[in-house]
Amino acid sequence: MSNKVVRIKDIAERAGVSTGTVDRVLHDRGRVSQDVKEKVLKIIKEMDYEPNYSARALGSNKIYTIAALVPNHSSDSYWNQAILGIEKAEKELKQYGITVIRYSFNPHEVDSFMERAKEVTSKGPDGIILAPLFYKETLPFFDEWNTLNIPFIIFNTQISEYNPLSYIGQDSYQSGLLAGRLLSQLHSDPCSFLIAHIDEDIGNATHLMKKEQGFRNYFSHNNLSGKYKLQRVELQRKDYALFQRQMDDLIENNPDLQGIYVTTSKGYAIATYLEQRHIKGLKLICYDLVPKNIHFLNRGVISFLINQNPRGQGYWSVNHMADYLVFKKSVPVIKYMPLDIVAKENLNYFIHEE
Repeated sequence: MSNKVVRIKDIAERAGVSTGTVDRVLHDRGRVSQDVKEKVLKIIKEMDYEPNYSARALGSNKIYTIAALVPNHSSDSYWNQAILGIEKAEKELKQYGITVIRYSFNPHEVDSFMERAKEVTSKGPDGIILAPLFYKETLPFFDEWNTLNIPFIIFNTQISEYNPLSYIGQDSYQSGLLAGRLLSQLHSDPCSFLIAHIDEDIGNATHLMKKEQGFRNYFSHNNLSGKYKLQRVELQRKDYALFQRQMDDLIENNPDLQGIYVTTSKGYAIATYLEQRHIKGLKLICYDLVPKNIHFLNRGVISFLINQNPRGQGYWSVNHMADYLVFKKSVPVIKYMPLDIVAKENLNYFIHEE
C-alpha cells in the first residue's frame, strides 16, 4: 500500500468532480445527486482517505470547552496529581482549540458536588470529564448529559451502565485481589487482616466496595478463608482522638492482627498512628504516591503502595475527549491504568519530576 497522503483534490480528479463536491459529500451538506455521492464515497473508500483533522483544527478558530469536575486537592493531595495531568494535557492540546475549565468540589460534601455539577450543566460545555465520587447523586446528571448530548468521560471511579464516552482508571476489583495476594505473601501464618476505609461513605462509593470485594474474594477463591480472618472498619479522622481510640481497640481486641489494607490514599493516617504508638511488625498496604505515603514507605511503616496513577487518569481523560471532539476519533470505552506495585526499593522510578 502506498504511503502517499490522499488529498481531496486527488479524490475529485479520480471522480471527475470538483473539490467542492467532494467536500459536500464528506460533510454531508449541500446538494449532491445520489449517483455522484455514491461514486465519490466509493472512491474515498478505495483510496483509504482519512481527513486531516489535526491540520483542520490548527487552521480553525473554534474553541472546544471541556469542563473538569474534580475534587478540591486542598483536602486530599491525591487529587493534585489528577489536576496536574489535566493541566499537562490542556497545555499540549491548546493549539487545537482545547480549553479546560476546572470546577472544584469538596470530596467529602455531597452538596458541594451537586452545586458544581449543576453549574457545569448550565454552562453547556462541549464535553465533561469528572471523578464521580458520589454514586447516587451523579446518576441523574449522567441522564441529563445524555439527553443534552454532552459527551462525558469518567475517571477514578468506574460506572459503566450510563454510557460514558470512556472510563480511565484502575480495575478496582482487580486491585483488591492484588492487595490480598500481597498481604498473604507478607504473612504466611494464620492471622487476621483488617480492611480499613478512611473518611468515606462506603455505601455511596462503588469503587471502594469493589476493592473490598476483590480483597475478600482473593482469600475465598484460594481456599484461604480458614487461615486468615478478615474484618473491616470505617474510620473518620475528623475527630482524631476518636480515630486513635478506634485503632487502640482494634489492636487490643485482635492480638493476631498482622496486616492492614487501606482502600484509599490515606494509609498515612494509620502509619502515623502505628509510629506514634511504637507498633512494629504490622504490614500495611495502601494506595498512591502522595507525599505522606512516600514518607512512610521510605521509613518501612508502609510495606507497599499500589499506584493508581491519578496524573495519568487526568491526562488521558482530556486527551480522549480531544480525540473525540477535535480529531473525530473513536475512543476506547475503558482504559485501565496498570496496577503498579511500589516498594521502597523501586520508588524513584515512579516519582514524577515536577
